[in-house]
Amino acid sequence: MWTHASWQGRLLPAPLPPGERLQAYATWCNAVEGNTTFYATPTRSTVESWARQTDPGFRFVIKLPKPITHERRLTDADEEVGAFLEAMEPLGPRTHALWVQLPGSFGPTDLGALASFLRRLPRTHRYAVEVRHRAFFEDERSERLLERVLATGGAEWVPFDTTTLFASPPTSDAERDAWTKKPRVPRRSQALTDRPIVRYLGRDATERTVDGWQPWVGTVTGWLREGRSPTVFIHTPDNADALTLARRFHDDVRARLPELEPLPDPMPNEPLTLF
Repeated sequence: MWTHASWQGRLLPAPLPPGERLQAYATWCNAVEGNTTFYATPTRSTVESWARQTDPGFRFVIKLPKPITHERRLTDADEEVGAFLEAMEPLGPRTHALWVQLPGSFGPTDLGALASFLRRLPRTHRYAVEVRHRAFFEDERSERLLERVLATGGAEWVPFDTTTLFASPPTSDAERDAWTKKPRVPRRSQALTDRPIVRYLGRDATERTVDGWQPWVGTVTGWLREGRSPTVFIHTPDNADALTLARRFHDDVRARLPELEPLPDPMPNEPLTLF
């Protein structure tokens, strides 16, 4: 996400070499979704570069590769998992959670595979699971079975809140594209662990995005008061202003919880000069 084209030169300095782009992003936000790992396991040297560009307290939520979750569907994938974990080692404490995003076809009858998969994972990491099958959101028995499997493995359930996106018809090309690709499931706001993770998708219109996240402001504030450590990712269909929106969400939570630390000052989008 930190190389999003529309941010370069507008929110982040440009041009920047690849070895400095994450460092610039980390002055805006203190967490990032590692989405590119879904498509290919990065080299160890690449991951070492990520570690060099971020402080130890920076949070990576790293998605497991597609061959593990979508092609093998969590079975017979120990070799691929081992290689992935080895590649992630340089991140050290920055690996906030390893993110198991499952396809929409992965339903209640597949929970045995998920339970077995979580049992085999090393306890040296935290895990977070995102499901998209509607039965987990609409059938109470399926929901409880999934919660039981996740609890046994010490894993969090990652909600992907798209309710604002689907609240009314799309009005832009990016929204129309998102309508065809994103899951349409009810909002879920229960945390299973002390490290809940939320993925929120709004609209390309800023005020609609802000209006839609208001329930999360209350939920996240409550989690913080309970001593939990939530991580929230803010998206819009085009993601053009995702950085500024993430900081605005943080400010909305701070307005209710002033003791929450502010985010760092962003790096200027132009290099500093003497004159």
